[in-house]
Amino acid sequence: MNTVAALDPGRDKCGFAALSLEGAVLFQKVISTSELEKEILKCNDEFSFDLLIIGNGTTSKAAQERVKNVLSNLEIKVVDEYKTTELARSEYFKINPPKGWRRLLPITMQTPPVPVDDYVAVILAKRYLAKLGSESDG
Repeated sequence: MNTVAALDPGRDKCGFAALSLEGAVLFQKVISTSELEKEILKCNDEFSFDLLIIGNGTTSKAAQERVKNVLSNLEIKVVDEYKTTELARSEYFKINPPKGWRRLLPITMQTPPVPVDDYVAVILAKRYLAKLGSESDG
């Protein structure tokens, strides 16, 4: 296994990402929940992962079932989503710093102009990989 996938499931949209085992982001995208199976299959064709890290939010169980229906051999690990939205907003602004007068406002008072669910997926994957790394160290 060289690649893991991560999913932040939601009612209307999901954050989806593929990362190397070292934590490098290979792919990230906000996808429509109705396109979940298609998008995961497409990404699996490109990055061939056998582990999916998924957030434990309200729609997690339904998303897990849908994914298992199309990739039955996929191992799924559930990760706590605590504070991931706030962290994702912060990550978004690190990569896309505000411009013009917005740069004068504290980031904590701003809302990204686009959904950040894909950043949440990246954070979930990195959380899992960090936990995995610390377990193998000690």
